[in-house]
Amino acid sequence: MSSPTPSEDLARILASARRLGVELNEADALQWLAAVAASPGDEDDIVLDVKSGVFGHRVTMLDFSVEDLAHFRKIGRLVEFSDIPGKVETALALSGSAAQSKIQTYPGDADYFERVNILAPTRSEACRILGELIREKALSTLAGPSYKLIEVKMGSYQQNVLRGGKQLPQGSPISWNTEEVGLGVLELQDEKGSPLLLTWEQAAQDPGWCKLDWVVADLVRKQLVNASNMLDATWEAPDGKITPLDGYLDPYFQEVYLEAESIPVFTKLAKQVDGNALDHYVEQLEKEARKYVTKDPNYGKAAKRMYNIFRLTGRYEEAAFLRELFDEPATVLYQVWSLIRTIDDCFKPGTTFEMDSLLGQTDHLIVNVTQALEGEQEQEIVRELLQLRDILSREEDPDHLSTRAEAARAELINLVNNFYYERLTGVPTIKEYMVGLGAKS
Repeated sequence: MSSPTPSEDLARILASARRLGVELNEADALQWLAAVAASPGDEDDIVLDVKSGVFGHRVTMLDFSVEDLAHFRKIGRLVEFSDIPGKVETALALSGSAAQSKIQTYPGDADYFERVNILAPTRSEACRILGELIREKALSTLAGPSYKLIEVKMGSYQQNVLRGGKQLPQGSPISWNTEEVGLGVLELQDEKGSPLLLTWEQAAQDPGWCKLDWVVADLVRKQLVNASNMLDATWEAPDGKITPLDGYLDPYFQEVYLEAESIPVFTKLAKQVDGNALDHYVEQLEKEARKYVTKDPNYGKAAKRMYNIFRLTGRYEEAAFLRELFDEPATVLYQVWSLIRTIDDCFKPGTTFEMDSLLGQTDHLIVNVTQALEGEQEQEIVRELLQLRDILSREEDPDHLSTRAEAARAELINLVNNFYYERLTGVPTIKEYMVGLGAKS
């Protein structure tokens, strides 16, 4: 039997990769392309890894490695919501770069996604229960030796408001800091400047986009990570009808579910996903990618969105190139950029993190930068990180750290943007796609 040969498109992309210095292995690329092509149709698009107990969309599972599964399950125990028999059913999954750990050697954050199905007589009661669940989770995980809650998003403003002098439009998501979650009330102003109080219970009746963010320390590895859990909350009425509490039932094209025991609730909810969900999902990804190549340039984030667009729409050759791009040493700068923010979040009054963890993480960043860069770029970034480390070691004013952190982040995002832009535009078909995105803005 003769060996497979690359298509003309893949051959062109292989040539572009060689020219750009990207190590794209032809045999590995062909193997991945064959696996995608051999995957079953939509009726069997969910696959289970029996040995590990994780499951997800067939294409997503091709990118997931079980190597760090124990680590992610450990963090998952902090961020997850618990089932309540007869009342609450949940299914926790990894999402984002954490769900693509086979190809993203340097993931930025530990992002989780959880389906929370609430059985209740009315929608109002389901919203009340959801509000209680989120507040209880937040208050029970405010801070510990290895974690700190940063922010909760729950609710949508029912009118235009002023908050701390800033105008916020009707329908925008409500962010709560830890103190506000404890108080359960926000002091706002209406458009005319009159006082306006918004209670947690009121906000819960239109929960909208619900998300919790923590910083978590791995005390063994002496590393920090931003961990988030975005909820897809649904109400199941007594007649079995399921209604998304934010108006939209999320698809499952970029999630790896962590426990086989959650298959029944996942299956029940997945059946409710709109038949056009893939098209809608791709449209949303394209909207985000367009923002990151036009209004808010961040070509690293754009590349991640484009990879998911390409792998789900049959542009497998371009996806194969991006799979290898994420493994390039210089892409560690994207992780460094994210972790500088993490350190900054931790260095606040009342933090419970040991200074050893913060210093250890900073040392880890310096090593990564020296391995990825050379010359003046390396010297500039290392200089910023050393100054940041010096502030940490002397436990100076947190505001001072924020200034240094932002300076280092600004330098890094410029380097990351240049790295990704050069390689994305170096592949003619990807460059053409990016031009098309910009034309639609």
